[in-house]
Amino acid sequence: MSATAMRGARSALCNYTLATRAVRCLLLMLLLPLGVARAQGAIECPQCTDWNVPQRPIRLHGDTYYVGTHGLGAILITSPQGHVLIDGGLPQSAPLIRANIESLGFHMRDVKLILNSHAHYDHAGGIAELQHASGARVMASAWSADVLKSGKPQPGDPQLTIAFDYPAVSNVARFSFEDTLRVGPIALVPHATPGHTPGGTSWSWRSCDGARCLDFVYADSQTPVSADDFLFTKNTSYPNAIADFERGYATLERLSCDVLVTPHPSVSSLWDRVSPTDGTIGATFVDRDACKRYAANARRALEARVAKERQRPAP
Repeated sequence: MSATAMRGARSALCNYTLATRAVRCLLLMLLLPLGVARAQGAIECPQCTDWNVPQRPIRLHGDTYYVGTHGLGAILITSPQGHVLIDGGLPQSAPLIRANIESLGFHMRDVKLILNSHAHYDHAGGIAELQHASGARVMASAWSADVLKSGKPQPGDPQLTIAFDYPAVSNVARFSFEDTLRVGPIALVPHATPGHTPGGTSWSWRSCDGARCLDFVYADSQTPVSADDFLFTKNTSYPNAIADFERGYATLERLSCDVLVTPHPSVSSLWDRVSPTDGTIGATFVDRDACKRYAANARRALEARVAKERQRPAP
């Protein structure tokens, strides 16, 4: 991390803190450079610097917090019996996510479960370090679990030849889709939304603030992004990709969805609905059509990709 970025990280961690948290803020300023320096397997990619810009944590509603970087989502759901973390960003994102969690007054050791949207380096790269810091159990879909345990892209991934390796994760358990995973009163349901990867998972849960409860959906990436040598219309490694995308769209369209969040927050316009500087929740934060619109936009992107592939001259 450059000196300019480091200064930005320190400022982002401290600007929002209350006076009663001054001591904690000072400690985080001192420890952050060490944490970033120790981040295992830091990945350099054209978008990584922008993705990893520090972001102050934000209470979205009730027990649900945004603790990711500005460009990479990570969600913390808290309870007196333990917390759940969804996604870990890049390897170099892990110290920033940990600092965000602890600046809110929570402890990493109280994170009991770590989950994932899809097992690419920009959403799973920091999970190994966050697991080590917390001792949390990690759970993933069957396909994603194999990727997490190896830290390497696997056959079937449309981005197989362009995705980066990242630190392998130990002791990854598997879940069944549509089962309910619990930590104390927290109840999350994993939904199969593959296509972007064969193991893509979206998450839904309810978060309450007093009598007001909202249904959250952390919808996995639905973009048909691939290496140049992969065709969604004709390949042998993931021949069901298009059908998988379509099933995922149907799933997202049927979910009860008051608030949509995505692994890349810009894709769901999070920073248009929530102020990244002071955490103010905007009037459009609750949008019960957001998941349907997200699926519709993804369907159009897939149709455009398929049409483009079919226009390619035969080899």
